[in-house]
Amino acid sequence: MVPEFRPKEGIKISANEAEEKKRQEEEASSSMIDVDQETSRILKELPSTTSLAGMRLEPCEFEKDDDSHMAFVAACSNLRARNYKIPEADVHQSRLIAGKIIPAIATTTALVAGLITMELFKLLQDKPLEAYKSAFANLAIPIFSITEPQAPKTTVSKIPGGRRKGEEWAWSPWDCIELSDPSLTLKQLVDYFQDEYGLELNMLSYGVSILFSSFANAKKVKKRMPMALTDVIADVTKAPVPSHKKYLVLEAMLQDEDFEEVELPYVRLKLF
Repeated sequence: MVPEFRPKEGIKISANEAEEKKRQEEEASSSMIDVDQETSRILKELPSTTSLAGMRLEPCEFEKDDDSHMAFVAACSNLRARNYKIPEADVHQSRLIAGKIIPAIATTTALVAGLITMELFKLLQDKPLEAYKSAFANLAIPIFSITEPQAPKTTVSKIPGGRRKGEEWAWSPWDCIELSDPSLTLKQLVDYFQDEYGLELNMLSYGVSILFSSFANAKKVKKRMPMALTDVIADVTKAPVPSHKKYLVLEAMLQDEDFEEVELPYVRLKLF
């Protein structure tokens, strides 16, 4: 006997693409987790290095029909897909895809994954730069070349004033000015550069949008000064900052009292 059909409760069906997009954004924002907090929790659950003394790792042959193998592959591939904003795949779809790329898994991909994993171990162990290696491999010839990577290019900026007056800051593209006040106003940021570095803010941009410039309309500048940076962005771009966005990346052009430009790293403002 066929049971009586009972529709599920709470199911919403979008009437058009705009409603569907809005529904997906709401679901994504409601399911957001604190990545830093979750990462700290996972790290605390890992066993101590002393408890792993004498442990030996044995290679595991990949088998697409093994559910535990596919659960791991699907999870990792979806993490990468989410980072690059490409469509994610469930375990069934991943199994179909994996069945078609066994030769790739067994050759070049395995080699590259192994080399990258070795470098990740060094990163976790805080190894010095000379311990890392860059690899070039061509399996067709075959040829393998291992070299030491170069340190990132640095820019040396002499701080002319403020609390860090006289300091020489050698910074690289990996460095940034970290701020953590989500309610920070434009005026407070201007004052921060003056108090910390003795520099005047000449221009501030967010992506392709200019939030502030010394030559802008005085009325607009006066209006935006007491506004939070998130509100300035919404005012300039005509769109609110996405609720899931954890950081704002801002580019600042700064000058000293002699109107000479002083280069500093970008500003990263933590929102939550």
